[in-house]
Amino acid sequence: MTTLTDHPSVLLIVGGGIAAYKSLELIRLLRGAEIQVRTVLTKAGAQFVTPLSLASLSGEKVFEDLFSLTDETEMGHIELSRQADLIVIAPATADLLAKAANGLANDLASTLLLASNKPALAAPAMNWRMWEHPATRRNHAQLRADGMRFVGPNEGAMACGETGFGRMAEPEEIFAAIRAYLAGAPEPRGPLAGKKIVITAGPTHEPIDPVRYIANRSSGKQGYAVARAARAAGADVILVSGPVTIPPPEGVPVIRVETAREMAAAVDAALPCDIFIAAAAVADWRIAGDHAEKIKKGKKGPPDLKLVENPDILAKVSQLQNGRPGLVVGFAAETEKLVEHARRKLARKGCDLIVANDVSPASGVMGGDENTMVIVTAEGVTSWPKLDKDAAAVMLVEHLVEILAQREGF
Repeated sequence: MTTLTDHPSVLLIVGGGIAAYKSLELIRLLRGAEIQVRTVLTKAGAQFVTPLSLASLSGEKVFEDLFSLTDETEMGHIELSRQADLIVIAPATADLLAKAANGLANDLASTLLLASNKPALAAPAMNWRMWEHPATRRNHAQLRADGMRFVGPNEGAMACGETGFGRMAEPEEIFAAIRAYLAGAPEPRGPLAGKKIVITAGPTHEPIDPVRYIANRSSGKQGYAVARAARAAGADVILVSGPVTIPPPEGVPVIRVETAREMAAAVDAALPCDIFIAAAAVADWRIAGDHAEKIKKGKKGPPDLKLVENPDILAKVSQLQNGRPGLVVGFAAETEKLVEHARRKLARKGCDLIVANDVSPASGVMGGDENTMVIVTAEGVTSWPKLDKDAAAVMLVEHLVEILAQREGF
Protein backbone atom coordinates (compact mmCIF):
# COMPACT_ATOMS: atom_id res chain seq x y z
CA MET A 1 0.00 0.00 0.00
CA THR A 2 1.18 3.51 -0.73
CA THR A 3 2.20 5.46 2.37
CA LEU A 4 1.82 9.11 3.17
CA THR A 5 5.46 9.82 2.32
CA ASP A 6 4.99 8.43 -1.20
CA HIS A 7 2.60 11.25 -2.17
CA PRO A 8 -0.50 9.05 -2.39
CA SER A 9 -3.49 9.90 -4.54
CA VAL A 10 -7.24 10.00 -3.97
CA LEU A 11 -10.04 9.84 -6.51
CA LEU A 12 -12.83 11.99 -5.11
CA ILE A 13 -16.38 11.40 -6.36
CA VAL A 14 -18.61 14.39 -5.61
CA GLY A 15 -22.27 13.39 -5.46
CA GLY A 16 -25.34 15.59 -5.65
CA GLY A 17 -26.41 17.33 -2.48
CA ILE A 18 -25.96 20.60 -0.63
CA ALA A 19 -23.09 18.98 1.30
CA ALA A 20 -21.07 18.98 -1.94
CA TYR A 21 -19.64 22.34 -0.89
CA LYS A 22 -17.72 20.51 1.86
CA SER A 23 -15.77 18.65 -0.82
CA LEU A 24 -13.92 21.89 -1.60
CA GLU A 25 -12.53 22.11 1.94
CA LEU A 26 -11.69 18.40 1.83
CA ILE A 27 -9.63 18.94 -1.32
CA ARG A 28 -7.78 21.80 0.36
CA LEU A 29 -6.94 19.60 3.35
CA LEU A 30 -5.73 16.76 1.12
CA ARG A 31 -3.58 18.99 -1.03
CA GLY A 32 -2.10 20.54 2.12
CA ALA A 33 -0.99 17.04 3.14
CA GLU A 34 0.58 16.50 -0.33
CA ILE A 35 -2.08 14.01 -1.34
CA GLN A 36 -2.96 14.19 -5.02
CA VAL A 37 -6.67 14.60 -5.72
CA ARG A 38 -8.49 13.84 -8.96
CA THR A 39 -12.20 14.54 -8.96
CA VAL A 40 -15.27 13.03 -10.59
CA LEU A 41 -18.29 15.33 -10.56
CA THR A 42 -21.69 13.71 -11.00
CA LYS A 43 -24.43 15.41 -12.98
CA ALA A 44 -26.32 16.08 -9.74
CA GLY A 45 -23.16 17.26 -8.00
CA ALA A 46 -22.65 19.89 -10.71
CA GLN A 47 -25.85 21.54 -9.48
CA PHE A 48 -24.03 22.48 -6.27
CA VAL A 49 -20.33 22.96 -7.13
CA THR A 50 -18.64 23.81 -10.41
CA PRO A 51 -15.90 21.97 -12.29
CA LEU A 52 -13.86 25.17 -12.18
CA SER A 53 -13.86 25.30 -8.37
CA LEU A 54 -12.82 21.64 -8.09
CA ALA A 55 -10.10 22.03 -10.71
CA SER A 56 -8.79 25.22 -9.12
CA LEU A 57 -8.32 23.59 -5.74
CA SER A 58 -7.12 20.19 -6.92
CA GLY A 59 -4.89 21.39 -9.76
CA GLU A 60 -6.24 18.49 -11.83
CA LYS A 61 -8.75 17.95 -14.60
CA VAL A 62 -12.32 17.26 -13.47
CA PHE A 63 -14.10 14.26 -15.00
CA GLU A 64 -17.86 14.40 -15.50
CA ASP A 65 -19.07 12.10 -18.28
CA LEU A 66 -18.49 8.42 -18.91
CA PHE A 67 -17.33 9.04 -22.47
CA SER A 68 -15.49 12.32 -21.96
CA LEU A 69 -12.06 10.95 -21.08
CA THR A 70 -9.16 11.87 -23.33
CA ASP A 71 -8.92 8.55 -25.11
CA GLU A 72 -11.75 6.16 -24.35
CA THR A 73 -10.26 3.63 -26.79
CA GLU A 74 -7.74 2.91 -24.03
CA MET A 75 -10.57 2.26 -21.60
CA GLY A 76 -9.85 5.49 -19.73
CA HIS A 77 -12.55 4.93 -17.14
CA ILE A 78 -10.88 1.66 -16.18
CA GLU A 79 -7.52 3.36 -15.87
CA LEU A 80 -8.95 6.25 -13.87
CA SER A 81 -10.59 3.83 -11.43
CA ARG A 82 -7.28 2.15 -10.66
CA GLN A 83 -4.76 4.98 -10.56
CA ALA A 84 -5.71 6.21 -7.08
CA ASP A 85 -4.80 4.61 -3.78
CA LEU A 86 -8.29 5.25 -2.44
CA ILE A 87 -11.67 6.24 -3.87
CA VAL A 88 -13.60 8.68 -1.70
CA ILE A 89 -17.31 9.44 -2.22
CA ALA A 90 -18.28 12.73 -0.57
CA PRO A 91 -21.11 13.36 -0.48
CA ALA A 92 -22.30 9.79 -0.94
CA THR A 93 -25.98 10.14 -1.79
CA ALA A 94 -28.60 7.44 -1.33
CA ASP A 95 -28.60 7.04 -5.12
CA LEU A 96 -24.83 6.50 -5.32
CA LEU A 97 -24.91 3.98 -2.47
CA ALA A 98 -27.80 2.13 -4.11
CA LYS A 99 -25.95 1.93 -7.44
CA ALA A 100 -22.76 0.71 -5.78
CA ALA A 101 -24.57 -1.88 -3.65
CA ASN A 102 -26.40 -3.31 -6.65
CA GLY A 103 -23.56 -3.20 -9.17
CA LEU A 104 -25.11 -0.59 -11.47
CA ALA A 105 -22.88 1.29 -13.90
CA ASN A 106 -24.92 3.86 -15.81
CA ASP A 107 -22.71 6.91 -15.27
CA LEU A 108 -19.04 7.65 -14.73
CA ALA A 109 -19.12 7.50 -10.91
CA SER A 110 -20.94 4.16 -10.66
CA THR A 111 -18.82 2.68 -13.47
CA LEU A 112 -15.62 3.68 -11.70
CA LEU A 113 -16.79 2.06 -8.47
CA LEU A 114 -17.68 -1.16 -10.26
CA ALA A 115 -14.49 -1.27 -12.34
CA SER A 116 -12.05 -0.35 -9.60
CA ASN A 117 -9.75 -2.72 -7.77
CA LYS A 118 -9.12 -0.12 -5.07
CA PRO A 119 -10.90 0.38 -1.73
CA ALA A 120 -13.59 3.01 -1.29
CA LEU A 121 -14.51 5.30 1.58
CA ALA A 122 -18.00 6.84 1.60
CA ALA A 123 -19.29 9.86 3.52
CA PRO A 124 -23.10 9.52 3.34
CA ALA A 125 -25.24 12.65 3.13
CA MET A 126 -29.02 12.62 2.80
CA ASN A 127 -32.27 13.36 4.60
CA TRP A 128 -32.49 11.38 7.82
CA ARG A 129 -35.53 9.42 6.68
CA MET A 130 -33.66 8.41 3.54
CA TRP A 131 -30.74 7.23 5.69
CA GLU A 132 -33.04 5.26 7.97
CA HIS A 133 -35.09 3.76 5.13
CA PRO A 134 -34.78 -0.05 5.06
CA ALA A 135 -33.51 0.06 1.47
CA THR A 136 -30.64 2.37 2.40
CA ARG A 137 -29.84 0.31 5.49
CA ARG A 138 -29.69 -2.83 3.33
CA ASN A 139 -27.43 -1.09 0.84
CA HIS A 140 -25.21 0.19 3.63
CA ALA A 141 -24.93 -3.28 5.16
CA GLN A 142 -24.13 -4.82 1.76
CA LEU A 143 -21.45 -2.26 0.99
CA ARG A 144 -19.83 -2.76 4.39
CA ALA A 145 -19.84 -6.50 3.75
CA ASP A 146 -18.24 -5.82 0.37
CA GLY A 147 -15.44 -3.89 2.06
CA MET A 148 -16.48 -0.26 1.64
CA ARG A 149 -15.53 1.98 4.55
CA PHE A 150 -17.77 4.69 5.96
CA VAL A 151 -17.33 7.92 7.87
CA GLY A 152 -20.56 9.38 9.25
CA PRO A 153 -23.25 10.35 8.75
CA ASN A 154 -23.59 12.66 11.72
CA GLU A 155 -26.61 13.97 13.54
CA GLY A 156 -27.56 17.60 12.98
CA ALA A 157 -29.67 20.17 11.22
CA MET A 158 -30.08 19.71 7.47
CA ALA A 159 -30.77 22.04 4.58
CA CYS A 160 -34.35 20.74 4.40
CA GLY A 161 -34.98 22.11 7.88
CA GLU A 162 -35.19 18.71 9.58
CA THR A 163 -32.77 17.27 12.14
CA GLY A 164 -31.42 13.74 12.43
CA PHE A 165 -28.72 11.37 11.21
CA GLY A 166 -27.84 12.02 7.60
CA ARG A 167 -25.64 15.09 7.82
CA MET A 168 -22.33 14.53 6.04
CA ALA A 169 -19.25 14.22 8.24
CA GLU A 170 -17.15 17.36 8.43
CA PRO A 171 -14.17 17.64 6.03
CA GLU A 172 -11.76 17.24 8.94
CA GLU A 173 -13.37 13.93 9.91
CA ILE A 174 -13.23 12.62 6.35
CA PHE A 175 -9.63 13.80 6.02
CA ALA A 176 -8.71 11.97 9.23
CA ALA A 177 -10.34 8.77 7.94
CA ILE A 178 -8.42 9.07 4.65
CA ARG A 179 -5.12 9.58 6.44
CA ALA A 180 -5.87 6.62 8.72
CA TYR A 181 -6.41 4.38 5.72
CA LEU A 182 -3.33 5.59 3.88
CA ALA A 183 -1.28 5.07 7.03
CA GLY A 184 -2.42 1.45 7.13
CA ALA A 185 -4.86 1.66 10.04
CA PRO A 186 -7.23 -1.32 9.92
CA GLU A 187 -10.96 -0.82 9.47
CA PRO A 188 -12.87 -1.53 12.67
CA ARG A 189 -14.68 -4.75 11.79
CA GLY A 190 -15.98 -7.70 13.65
CA PRO A 191 -18.82 -10.19 13.97
CA LEU A 192 -21.43 -7.40 14.11
CA ALA A 193 -20.26 -5.63 10.96
CA GLY A 194 -23.28 -4.44 9.01
CA LYS A 195 -25.56 -4.63 12.05
CA LYS A 196 -27.24 -1.53 13.46
CA ILE A 197 -27.63 -1.38 17.23
CA VAL A 198 -29.58 1.22 19.19
CA ILE A 199 -28.62 1.48 22.87
CA THR A 200 -30.13 3.58 25.64
CA ALA A 201 -28.02 4.55 28.64
CA GLY A 202 -27.98 6.71 31.75
CA PRO A 203 -30.83 8.12 33.84
CA THR A 204 -33.66 10.41 32.83
CA HIS A 205 -34.46 13.66 34.61
CA GLU A 206 -38.16 14.40 35.05
CA PRO A 207 -38.80 18.07 35.86
CA ILE A 208 -40.76 19.06 38.95
CA ASP A 209 -40.31 22.75 38.18
CA PRO A 210 -37.59 24.73 36.36
CA VAL A 211 -34.97 24.00 39.06
CA ARG A 212 -35.91 20.56 40.46
CA TYR A 213 -36.31 17.11 38.96
CA ILE A 214 -36.86 13.42 39.75
CA ALA A 215 -33.82 11.28 38.93
CA ASN A 216 -31.93 8.14 39.94
CA ARG A 217 -28.36 7.14 40.65
CA SER A 218 -27.52 5.67 37.24
CA SER A 219 -24.15 6.86 35.90
CA GLY A 220 -24.57 5.47 32.36
CA LYS A 221 -21.25 3.61 32.65
CA GLN A 222 -22.66 0.19 31.76
CA GLY A 223 -24.65 1.41 28.77
CA TYR A 224 -21.67 3.38 27.45
CA ALA A 225 -19.45 0.33 27.92
CA VAL A 226 -21.92 -1.78 25.91
CA ALA A 227 -21.85 0.84 23.15
CA ARG A 228 -18.04 0.70 23.04
CA ALA A 229 -18.05 -3.09 22.93
CA ALA A 230 -20.67 -3.21 20.18
CA ARG A 231 -18.73 -0.69 18.11
CA ALA A 232 -15.53 -2.69 18.61
CA ALA A 233 -17.44 -5.74 17.30
CA GLY A 234 -18.09 -3.83 14.08
CA ALA A 235 -21.66 -2.67 14.63
CA ASP A 236 -23.07 0.69 13.63
CA VAL A 237 -24.15 1.97 17.03
CA ILE A 238 -26.49 4.79 17.98
CA LEU A 239 -26.42 5.70 21.67
CA VAL A 240 -29.43 7.49 23.17
CA SER A 241 -28.16 8.93 26.42
CA GLY A 242 -29.73 10.59 29.41
CA PRO A 243 -27.73 13.16 31.42
CA VAL A 244 -24.29 11.75 32.28
CA THR A 245 -20.80 13.13 32.94
CA ILE A 246 -18.76 10.55 31.02
CA PRO A 247 -17.25 11.09 27.56
CA PRO A 248 -18.96 9.58 24.50
CA PRO A 249 -17.60 6.31 23.11
CA GLU A 250 -15.26 6.88 20.17
CA GLY A 251 -16.95 6.44 16.83
CA VAL A 252 -20.45 6.27 18.31
CA PRO A 253 -22.98 9.04 17.62
CA VAL A 254 -24.77 10.10 20.79
CA ILE A 255 -28.31 11.50 20.95
CA ARG A 256 -28.59 13.37 24.24
CA VAL A 257 -31.95 13.61 25.99
CA GLU A 258 -33.26 14.65 29.39
CA THR A 259 -36.66 13.06 29.94
CA ALA A 260 -38.24 9.67 29.34
CA ARG A 261 -40.50 11.13 26.69
CA GLU A 262 -37.52 12.62 24.87
CA MET A 263 -35.75 9.26 25.07
CA ALA A 264 -38.79 7.46 23.67
CA ALA A 265 -38.96 9.90 20.76
CA ALA A 266 -35.23 9.52 20.06
CA VAL A 267 -35.51 5.73 20.04
CA ASP A 268 -38.46 5.90 17.64
CA ALA A 269 -36.42 8.12 15.30
CA ALA A 270 -33.41 5.78 15.46
CA LEU A 271 -35.39 2.69 14.48
CA PRO A 272 -35.31 0.38 12.56
CA CYS A 273 -32.34 -1.54 13.86
CA ASP A 274 -31.09 -5.10 14.18
CA ILE A 275 -30.58 -5.05 17.95
CA PHE A 276 -32.11 -2.81 20.61
CA ILE A 277 -30.48 -2.71 24.06
CA ALA A 278 -32.37 -0.81 26.75
CA ALA A 279 -29.67 -0.20 29.35
CA ALA A 280 -31.01 3.18 30.50
CA ALA A 281 -32.55 3.62 33.94
CA VAL A 282 -35.69 5.35 32.70
CA ALA A 283 -37.80 7.04 35.37
CA ASP A 284 -41.07 5.17 35.76
CA TRP A 285 -43.01 8.33 36.64
CA ARG A 286 -43.07 12.05 35.96
CA ILE A 287 -44.94 14.96 37.48
CA ALA A 288 -48.38 15.56 35.99
CA GLY A 289 -48.78 19.06 34.62
CA ASP A 290 -46.24 21.74 33.87
CA HIS A 291 -44.81 24.01 36.55
CA ALA A 292 -43.49 27.02 34.68
CA GLU A 293 -42.21 28.70 37.84
CA LYS A 294 -40.25 27.46 40.84
CA ILE A 295 -42.57 25.99 43.47
CA LYS A 296 -42.26 28.09 46.62
CA LYS A 297 -42.67 27.08 50.23
CA GLY A 298 -45.98 27.99 51.76
CA LYS A 299 -48.02 27.80 54.89
CA LYS A 300 -49.86 24.77 53.55
CA GLY A 301 -46.68 22.70 53.62
CA PRO A 302 -45.16 20.58 50.83
CA PRO A 303 -46.94 20.66 47.47
CA ASP A 304 -49.13 17.76 46.42
CA LEU A 305 -47.24 16.32 43.43
CA LYS A 306 -49.30 13.97 41.31
CA LEU A 307 -47.30 11.35 39.38
CA VAL A 308 -48.16 9.80 36.03
CA GLU A 309 -46.47 6.93 34.22
CA ASN A 310 -43.81 7.53 31.63
CA PRO A 311 -43.73 5.75 28.24
CA ASP A 312 -42.53 2.14 28.47
CA ILE A 313 -39.79 2.23 25.83
CA LEU A 314 -38.70 -1.39 26.18
CA ALA A 315 -42.24 -2.77 25.96
CA LYS A 316 -43.08 -0.61 22.96
CA VAL A 317 -40.03 -1.75 20.98
CA SER A 318 -40.45 -5.38 22.06
CA GLN A 319 -44.08 -5.47 20.95
CA LEU A 320 -43.73 -3.74 17.58
CA GLN A 321 -45.81 -5.52 14.96
CA ASN A 322 -43.74 -4.19 12.07
CA GLY A 323 -40.04 -3.52 12.14
CA ARG A 324 -39.32 -5.14 15.49
CA PRO A 325 -35.56 -5.52 16.00
CA GLY A 326 -34.36 -9.10 15.64
CA LEU A 327 -33.02 -9.02 19.17
CA VAL A 328 -34.40 -6.88 22.03
CA VAL A 329 -32.43 -6.75 25.29
CA GLY A 330 -33.73 -5.20 28.50
CA PHE A 331 -32.02 -4.41 31.79
CA ALA A 332 -33.60 -4.98 35.21
CA ALA A 333 -32.19 -3.04 38.16
CA GLU A 334 -33.49 -4.75 41.30
CA THR A 335 -32.81 -4.59 45.02
CA GLU A 336 -34.54 -7.89 45.92
CA LYS A 337 -35.81 -11.11 44.30
CA LEU A 338 -33.53 -10.45 41.34
CA VAL A 339 -34.34 -13.48 39.18
CA GLU A 340 -38.04 -13.54 40.06
CA HIS A 341 -38.54 -9.91 39.11
CA ALA A 342 -36.41 -10.28 35.97
CA ARG A 343 -38.49 -13.25 34.79
CA ARG A 344 -41.69 -11.27 35.30
CA LYS A 345 -40.23 -8.34 33.40
CA LEU A 346 -39.17 -10.60 30.55
CA ALA A 347 -42.71 -11.92 30.18
CA ARG A 348 -44.38 -8.55 30.68
CA LYS A 349 -42.23 -6.61 28.23
CA GLY A 350 -41.94 -9.28 25.55
CA CYS A 351 -38.20 -8.88 25.00
CA ASP A 352 -35.75 -11.66 24.17
CA LEU A 353 -33.36 -11.31 27.07
CA ILE A 354 -33.12 -9.51 30.39
CA VAL A 355 -29.82 -8.47 31.98
CA ALA A 356 -30.60 -8.43 35.69
CA ASN A 357 -28.49 -6.35 38.07
CA ASP A 358 -28.50 -6.25 41.85
CA VAL A 359 -28.41 -2.50 42.54
CA SER A 360 -28.92 -2.63 46.30
CA PRO A 361 -26.58 -0.20 48.10
CA ALA A 362 -24.28 -3.00 49.26
CA SER A 363 -23.62 -4.13 45.67
CA GLY A 364 -22.09 -0.81 44.57
CA VAL A 365 -23.33 -1.46 41.01
CA MET A 366 -25.35 1.70 40.39
CA GLY A 367 -22.77 4.43 39.82
CA GLY A 368 -19.87 2.02 40.40
CA ASP A 369 -17.28 0.49 38.08
CA GLU A 370 -18.21 -3.19 38.44
CA ASN A 371 -21.25 -5.28 37.70
CA THR A 372 -22.54 -8.81 38.18
CA MET A 373 -24.85 -9.69 35.31
CA VAL A 374 -27.53 -12.36 35.49
CA ILE A 375 -28.86 -13.30 32.04
CA VAL A 376 -32.52 -14.26 32.04
CA THR A 377 -34.22 -15.76 28.99
CA ALA A 378 -37.25 -17.94 28.39
CA GLU A 379 -34.87 -20.91 28.32
CA GLY A 380 -33.22 -20.29 31.67
CA VAL A 381 -30.97 -18.21 33.92
CA THR A 382 -27.21 -17.76 33.71
CA SER A 383 -25.15 -15.93 36.32
CA TRP A 384 -21.89 -14.31 35.27
CA PRO A 385 -18.98 -13.43 37.54
CA LYS A 386 -18.39 -9.96 38.92
CA LEU A 387 -16.48 -7.95 36.32
CA ASP A 388 -15.59 -4.35 35.62
CA LYS A 389 -18.27 -2.84 33.42
CA ASP A 390 -16.15 -2.78 30.26
CA ALA A 391 -15.39 -6.50 30.58
CA ALA A 392 -19.03 -7.24 31.38
CA ALA A 393 -20.06 -5.30 28.26
CA VAL A 394 -17.71 -7.29 26.05
CA MET A 395 -19.06 -10.53 27.51
CA LEU A 396 -22.62 -9.40 26.85
CA VAL A 397 -21.89 -8.43 23.23
CA GLU A 398 -20.16 -11.76 22.63
CA HIS A 399 -23.23 -13.49 24.03
CA LEU A 400 -25.48 -11.54 21.65
CA VAL A 401 -23.24 -12.54 18.75
CA GLU A 402 -23.69 -16.18 19.72
CA ILE A 403 -27.47 -15.78 19.83
CA LEU A 404 -27.54 -14.14 16.41
CA ALA A 405 -25.26 -16.81 15.00
CA GLN A 406 -27.67 -19.49 16.16
CA ARG A 407 -30.67 -17.64 14.74
CA GLU A 408 -29.26 -16.30 11.49
CA GLY A 409 -26.25 -18.50 10.82
CA PHE A 410 -24.05 -15.49 10.22
